[in-house]
Amino acid sequence: MGILARMRGDLAAAMDNDPAARNRLEVALTYSGVHAVWGYRLAHSLWKHNAKFAARVVSQGARFLSGIEIHPGATLGERLFIDHGMGVVIGETAEVGDDVVIYHGTTLGGTSRNGGKRHPTVGNRVVIGSGAKVLGPITVGDDAQIGANAVVVKDVPAGNTAVGVPAKNRPQSKPDDPLIDPALWI
Repeated sequence: MGILARMRGDLAAAMDNDPAARNRLEVALTYSGVHAVWGYRLAHSLWKHNAKFAARVVSQGARFLSGIEIHPGATLGERLFIDHGMGVVIGETAEVGDDVVIYHGTTLGGTSRNGGKRHPTVGNRVVIGSGAKVLGPITVGDDAQIGANAVVVKDVPAGNTAVGVPAKNRPQSKPDDPLIDPALWI
């Protein structure tokens, strides 16, 4: 996929996921999450071509401008949308699928100083709430949701919602299911 097609996809993701987005020009010029993803895409390209120092300089520049830190070694899918972005951190071995939404203050972080895979793998169509911490080499399945301020240290099966500290997995209610008693979510 070419760079312009990816940029259009990133703009479309913002338009699709943010009801406050009025037009693509405004998103392109004012959305720090979009800027951070674009900076990441440049840094990641440099990283893959073994220009690691240049990649780190670009990623730190994007961090300075956006308040969002994405390691150039991370693997991000298409149409990632980072909403309000400030304080988002995505570690080096993190893998994020397509059509993911991440809210501000989220960390996809490690739990070890050892080499190798130490950050989460996030599936497709996942929503990660504000302030969530998803830590370690765990897997968050497709269509899962992570609640705001959850601390996730265990795998989240596809289609589940993880809430709490430490997060507990709950099946998501379907639109035609009766509402789940909120007391069960504590």
